[in-house]
Amino acid sequence: MKKRISLSEEKLIEAIGIKSRIGAEALYDMYSSTLYWAILKIVKNREISEDVLQKSFIKIWYSFEKYNAKKGRLFTWMLCLTRNLAKDTLRSNQYRRYLATEPIEYYNEKIEQPEYVFSMADIQSIKLEMGNLNKSQRDILDLIYFKGCTHTEAADELNVPLGTVKTRLGAGLHILKGIYKEPSNTLLWH
Repeated sequence: MKKRISLSEEKLIEAIGIKSRIGAEALYDMYSSTLYWAILKIVKNREISEDVLQKSFIKIWYSFEKYNAKKGRLFTWMLCLTRNLAKDTLRSNQYRRYLATEPIEYYNEKIEQPEYVFSMADIQSIKLEMGNLNKSQRDILDLIYFKGCTHTEAADELNVPLGTVKTRLGAGLHILKGIYKEPSNTLLWH
């Protein structure tokens, strides 16, 4: 097993700056795990997260001259760059095509995570009821509740004001609320 390389931030910055092999190896060894988990939290897919991580390291390596130590720590700069790439991936047409071709098991796996409390009957009811929403309401509910976007991210994604997102979300939730009879089904109302 290869020994992981660790350098002080100052030495790492110097090594990356001169594009040394040790700099590349240390960069990966020291930060790959942390950056991967930050990406996975946004993208929610291991395979795509690995791709975004690779793209992140390439971007970090080739745009390193933009890093300014006076403005902040190296890790903060890398994390910001990586999170932006992850968010760009979510917005990409390629990612949307990928989701459209995912087998139903992908969505069942998501639904079985602890933060989801729906039975399959609930999910079918929600799908039917979402047909009663207009497209703008469906889009917002999809981004916020099924893709994990914040209200601000949904506003950016749809290119609408934040207030519009909240209004459409509230209207959509009001329509959907009718299908919930039991207090345990509260995911959409948190």
